[in-house]
Amino acid sequence: MNRRLLLLVMLAPVVVASLAIMFSEDTRSARAQRLLLTGSSTVAPLATAIAKRYEAAHPGLRIDVETGGSSRGTADAMRGTADIGMASRKLMPSETGLEAHILARDGLAMIVHASNPLSDMSRDQVVALYTRHVTDWQSFGGRPGSVVLVHKAEGRGTLEVFLHSFGLENGSIRPDVIVGENAQAIKTVAANPDAIGYVSIGAAEAAVTEGVPIKLLALDGVPATTEALGSGVYGLARDLILVARPGPPAKVRDFLAFATSPAVDDLIRSNFFVPPAR
Repeated sequence: MNRRLLLLVMLAPVVVASLAIMFSEDTRSARAQRLLLTGSSTVAPLATAIAKRYEAAHPGLRIDVETGGSSRGTADAMRGTADIGMASRKLMPSETGLEAHILARDGLAMIVHASNPLSDMSRDQVVALYTRHVTDWQSFGGRPGSVVLVHKAEGRGTLEVFLHSFGLENGSIRPDVIVGENAQAIKTVAANPDAIGYVSIGAAEAAVTEGVPIKLLALDGVPATTEALGSGVYGLARDLILVARPGPPAKVRDFLAFATSPAVDDLIRSNFFVPPAR
């Protein structure tokens, strides 16, 4: 074997080991510069806006926000497959080993098509519709037409809040359409004059400002608005939260501190939510 070839053979393990170390360090570095948030579609637009502001002040950090429902967010945070989970409901007793950080205050609004003549609905009427005791809008003084129930899929925080608020069991509801994200519910109701659904007040108000033909119904005479929510008079209220395991890494801890500080109150309001009491 010539001397040059022998030298290459002798150096090969050293080169491979060096490359492996470099690759490992690069991988760890890339992982250290990324944050992943998953969960609630209600929280996601606000979390994305906060993430963009935070990224601008922290060059080299990438923050990804993925939806999939509150239950996905809490499960991912518990498993460690996401750094932070997003939820639009309280933590359940089974969701252990997590700390909740209040991001904003939101409410749940019943929505109908903009052409629906009704502007107010009572809790009893909502229950009557979703249990099929009433099936025609004419029964409530609306124009004749079979009510089309739009309902949320399992794992969605908005579903849990809706069921709890109206004392309903999911098995007792026979919906016409099952949707996931708020945007799907809004799109479905906007496309059907006989439909009714329920979504985040923030998501609904944002859609109305964009010209989407939906209407937020007052509940028992109280308007479903951010203003009513902020003043405490609207009852269907909830906290939007970020969840993480206790004692998180510095990159998670620092982002959570920023996301729950007054530095993002303007983003909370621009997304039609209410800043939490601090």
